[in-house]
Amino acid sequence: MASISQKILSRASGHPGIAEPGEIVEADIDYAMSHDGTSVLAIRSFREMGSERVWDPERVVVPFDHIVPANNETAADLQREVREWAREQRISHLFDCGTGVCHQVFPEQGFALPGLLLVGADSHSCTYGAFGAFGTGVGATDMAEIYSSGRLWFRVPQTLEARVVGEAAPSVSAKDIALLVIGDLGADGATYKAIEYTGPAIEDLSISGRMTLCNLGVEMGAKAAIVPPDERTEQWLRGRARRPYIPVHSDPGSYQKTYDYDITELEPQVAVPFRVDNVRPVSELAGLEIDQVFIGTCTNGRLEDLEVAARILKGKRVAVRTLVIPASREVLLDALRGGIIQTLVEAGAMIGPPGCGPCLGAHMGVLAEGEICVSTSNRNFPGRMGKGGLVYLASPATAAASALQGRLAIPEVGR
Repeated sequence: MASISQKILSRASGHPGIAEPGEIVEADIDYAMSHDGTSVLAIRSFREMGSERVWDPERVVVPFDHIVPANNETAADLQREVREWAREQRISHLFDCGTGVCHQVFPEQGFALPGLLLVGADSHSCTYGAFGAFGTGVGATDMAEIYSSGRLWFRVPQTLEARVVGEAAPSVSAKDIALLVIGDLGADGATYKAIEYTGPAIEDLSISGRMTLCNLGVEMGAKAAIVPPDERTEQWLRGRARRPYIPVHSDPGSYQKTYDYDITELEPQVAVPFRVDNVRPVSELAGLEIDQVFIGTCTNGRLEDLEVAARILKGKRVAVRTLVIPASREVLLDALRGGIIQTLVEAGAMIGPPGCGPCLGAHMGVLAEGEICVSTSNRNFPGRMGKGGLVYLASPATAAASALQGRLAIPEVGR
């Protein structure tokens, strides 16, 4: 009996059998990703190690997303350093400013595939588990080692199963399911474990919804978050996949523990500052006055997220600053073709270039002391979107409904 994580790490490490949970393996990385924020540190460590060439330039992916376009001379200099290194190393998979957020661009460009071991120099690289891969984040020094050798050691994690059943209300989305699980397990409830989402409610989710679920895995300490690949995965990858792949699935009895959730009566959820696991139903907080709404990021900046917001805002006018940032150029183009961007702009929303935007508190939409933002992002730690700002994490539907009222609001979404 073996989980998806065990099977992937066993294959990648050349294990003669199946690597057991707790076992240390040294595994070959299928693709490695670092963005404009982490590439600089990884490159410097790479050079300090005495390395001259990356192990395989076709397997290194470098998207620019964290501070794009550059907001000052320092950012511009650092980004130039990364571009020059990528040219020197003949890395063809450099996706410059405007392409989008790394965790959206990486799957769109066909790198996130079932059965692969994918490592990113960003904690939310667990997003790639939405495709049945083992996706995980590492620090810059570890990424420098991957640049050099294409290998890294891992401790094989135990796997927890989150089995989700029931039919959600129209106002409830994957973000609400993810917050439900995080609120239940806690910020450290899955530390260095893989969490695998199963059940009919998960099978019914779109790929975008699955990406939202897996993106938030690290917020409960998970090393990886995975949705088993299925026909929906195959359809999404058709015409995108960079290489052949072999899906793997967990065997019955391979989970350390199973958590059962029925979302039939689930309300929209919100994570209250300053912890992602401080989760409450929106109804308990409805009426809280806010200063800003942010819809976007690697968690909820995909087309279906913008569509939901546009349905709620169509023909109306926002009451507070509302910033919408598509997760990628592909999302932006689709939203333009579908009239979604026009609807959002007519409602008073500001549209930012594809990228991370204010999520990390670097630029565009940073909060002032004491200001409150309802955000579709993944973290609400102190100072996350500006020193002294307060971030309430919610779904795109809740964020859009709150933008209309100028206070936290319960969304009404038709089927």
